[in-house]
Amino acid sequence: MTLCAGWMLAGLYLDGWAHRHIPNLESFFTPWHGLLYSGFFATFSLLGVTAWRNHARGWPWLESVPPGYRLSLIGMLIFFVGGLGDLAWHTLFGIEADIDALLSPTHLILAVSGTLIGAGPFRAAWHRPDSGNHLIAQLPMLLSLTFGWSTMTFFTQFAHSFVRPMASGAAPEAWFYPQALELAGILIQSAMMMGLVLLAVLRWRLPFGSLTVMLTVNAALVCLLELRPGFIAVGLLAGLAGDWLVFRLRPSSDRPRAFRLFAGALPALYYALYFLGLKLTTGVWWSLHLWTGAIVMAGLTGWLISYLTFPPRRPA
Repeated sequence: MTLCAGWMLAGLYLDGWAHRHIPNLESFFTPWHGLLYSGFFATFSLLGVTAWRNHARGWPWLESVPPGYRLSLIGMLIFFVGGLGDLAWHTLFGIEADIDALLSPTHLILAVSGTLIGAGPFRAAWHRPDSGNHLIAQLPMLLSLTFGWSTMTFFTQFAHSFVRPMASGAAPEAWFYPQALELAGILIQSAMMMGLVLLAVLRWRLPFGSLTVMLTVNAALVCLLELRPGFIAVGLLAGLAGDWLVFRLRPSSDRPRAFRLFAGALPALYYALYFLGLKLTTGVWWSLHLWTGAIVMAGLTGWLISYLTFPPRRPA
């Protein structure tokens, strides 16, 4: 299921790359759509055969889908309807471009249903007893969580620093809106990243390498959209730093101070590495006050998200 979800996600990101780099893309029937929808049918076939085999062994149909995958089955039904709707939408209104393609109603239906499908291994792992604290045992869960996160980053790429690094290079003539958009993107991406990372930290004792996998895979996918491979190093180094923080701080519900410190430190390190990368390559036209303040804001966002994922105990 994890491989099939990755198959679908690869189709999504390649389709996004095509929309950004191939002008006059005027057909629904493209290799990238083929990759996306063939991944869907592979996932549907896998889950359908599993349900059929369990039913043949005596399980009722409603219980033949393994725990954690019922929402994936619902997502497949929604995805199928959304795919037909997407074909009709393109036929009636043409092929979208830029932000229009991200906010098309049929594309948002595919986004929600695809996330439900891809998160199946994560939900299944949540309901199972822990299978071990080594990285290989946790890998399907980690990749499933990463694929869900990467779907979110795909549909918010208009506010993602790796896609549009507006702080790099020389200052534009109109500087307010580039600054505001990049700052908003830093807050949005920090909140999404930490919401999912903290969910995993509360449920599992993550082995070293877990965050390296998550942040590197997500960065590699996002960098594909504009072919900016240098930012993959930011995800890799931030993931290694996050794994070190998990090892040293041991954040958990039993250690709330360590949990909140980790929640603030990881996004701050992530964007500190981002601005360091810009400094070493294209340069940063922002003032010292602004880019250091952006790093602090990223950390504060993660710290506040920790109160949503793990609120303080209510008094008796």
